[in-house]
Amino acid sequence: MPTRIRLQRKGKKGQPYYHLVVADQRAPRDGKYIERIGAYDPNQNPAFIEIDRAKALDWLQKGAQPTDTCRAILSYTGVVYKNHLQNGVKKGAFSQEEADRRYDAWMNEKNAKIEGKRSKLGQAADSALKARIAAETKKAEDQAAALSAKLAAASAAAAAPAAEEAAPAAEGEAPAAE
Repeated sequence: MPTRIRLQRKGKKGQPYYHLVVADQRAPRDGKYIERIGAYDPNQNPAFIEIDRAKALDWLQKGAQPTDTCRAILSYTGVVYKNHLQNGVKKGAFSQEEADRRYDAWMNEKNAKIEGKRSKLGQAADSALKARIAAETKKAEDQAAALSAKLAAASAAAAAPAAEEAAPAAEGEAPAAE
């Protein structure tokens, strides 16, 4: 029975969520499967990937062929590399300890990259928020300054006619007082 490691679509329209499954290649995409080995959510940044690495490696060694997308996901999580290293151990190219050392070094580097991306995205979101708040504050200050200038001009205009009315009255009283 030819088996494939592939994605099984879940979720609502426009919000896909996938299960990584091992299925007979003749079965429909969302139909019967042999075993569920993980989950994939492309809607998050970075994408959420959860895989049972031992099961995935076991199925790869049994001969299950991943689809292109699943191969990319398995490669991203290190399952394909682990399979490659295990094949090297079987052929006698290097020892199991050397394979484990190489895999651990690769995983540490990969995790550092992922954490770097997460922190970069978090910092970008924080700086965008600060910039947006600064722009809103500046706009509010500009509007407040424009409003106070308009009110000052209006009060000056209202005070000018009152001053003109008071000035002739004062002039009229001044000659009488002399």
